Amino acid sequence: MASAEELKRIASQVRRDIVRMVHGANSGHPGGSLGCVEYMVALYFDLMKHDPKFNMNATGEDVFFLSNGHICPVWYSVLARSGYFPVAELATFRKLDSRVQGHPATAEHLPGIRAAAGSLGQGMSMAIGAALTKKLNKENTTVYSLHGDGEFQEGQIWEAVMFAPHHKVDNLICTIDYNNKQIDGDVEDVLSHRDLKAKMEAFGWDVLVEPKGNDMQSVVNTLHEAKNRTGKGKPIFIILHTEMGEGVDFMIGDHKWHGVAPNDEQLAKALPQLEETLGDY
Repeated sequence: MASAEELKRIASQVRRDIVRMVHGANSGHPGGSLGCVEYMVALYFDLMKHDPKFNMNATGEDVFFLSNGHICPVWYSVLARSGYFPVAELATFRKLDSRVQGHPATAEHLPGIRAAAGSLGQGMSMAIGAALTKKLNKENTTVYSLHGDGEFQEGQIWEAVMFAPHHKVDNLICTIDYNNKQIDGDVEDVLSHRDLKAKMEAFGWDVLVEPKGNDMQSVVNTLHEAKNRTGKGKPIFIILHTEMGEGVDFMIGDHKWHGVAPNDEQLAKALPQLEETLGDY
């Protein structure tokens, strides 16, 4: 297990990777990617049992699904920094013939990616399928998924929300990135979830709320608590309150950075706020 300080150092580099990748492509989604750094770093560098040698079937390993696939810059950085593929390949983000596409894809055979993502609402269904497979194979492993709060306006999500508790899929930990921002504005204004915790509990989920989703130690503690609650008959759901654009002062809390690339001047303002700890690609 890595210390919180070690994880914070990794997180700083991941944030640098994100803004540089999106700037380099002049396209992408920096806001949500920056907000989910603590979660992704804690998952891959502290909690999850995984092998960068990458077996597509993930036999004997934990599995992660990124349902809100547009925030793939954070995933690509974490995968590269974990050893799945060369860090230098991040420079090809969204370029023609790159394996590092604008949404996760399987056709390019990028190590670490087991399912294409981009059409919102599908990741929980895929995660449930993987979790059921692991239960049938009598594996003592866990399946994780990450979702956007705007994504929870999709109908397929709620079919999956009903299915998992009914079938006691208790090796599943789903997390919602609750920054209250989507492409058109505040989630509460576009289509409110109202009391999401009460809803999920009513459907039969075991729910944890993490109000400090950008505090590394808090995120680590919550993920370990979620892991401790698996195997008890209920799927686990984490409501992770984060800030869109966390780490870059002019992006924080602004839905306009959902899918806008920083220009040269904005990159020059962002990078000094993010310490280079592992070496830029």
